[in-house]
Amino acid sequence: MKLYLIVLLTFLVTSCGEDPVEVVPEINWSKENSTDFNKELAIEEEIDIKIFLEGHKDWNVIKTGSGLQYYIYEHGKVDTMYSPLPGDIAEIEYVVSLLDGTECYRTEDDEYEEFVVDNAQIETGVQEAIKKMTIGDRAKLIVPSHIGHGLVGDMNKIPPLNTLIIDVYLIGIQI
Repeated sequence: MKLYLIVLLTFLVTSCGEDPVEVVPEINWSKENSTDFNKELAIEEEIDIKIFLEGHKDWNVIKTGSGLQYYIYEHGKVDTMYSPLPGDIAEIEYVVSLLDGTECYRTEDDEYEEFVVDNAQIETGVQEAIKKMTIGDRAKLIVPSHIGHGLVGDMNKIPPLNTLIIDVYLIGIQI
């Protein structure tokens, strides 16, 4: 029994003193791998958007070169045809959702958000769409992840690599 105890203690003392061996897998990642991976993600996202639009056939969307799709479903009643320009301050109300309908964000009732067009921490897709709207317009935006929150999401309510559906109302513009 005494011998057993000595062997056990010796084993514990010698095994605890060694540094763990870190195993680092070899990764052979190239520019071509990244390009292929991004192409696959874009194709999958495009398929998801097409499936979504199959359920929303009444949306007469326009697709831009960036991949943004938008549908102005209510035109403003304001006499001006002025669209926001870079540097203008846009005043908007919005609801941000995922393709599956999960609501992520919305402006509070009777409140709006302001942002400087082309100079703010707001999705590139929203920046692009706002410049296509006039005061009083309401639009549905389909914002692919590469012009939304991308690979990391917003680290809060929007998961990585998610297409956003944004219902936006352009209330006003400060020049």
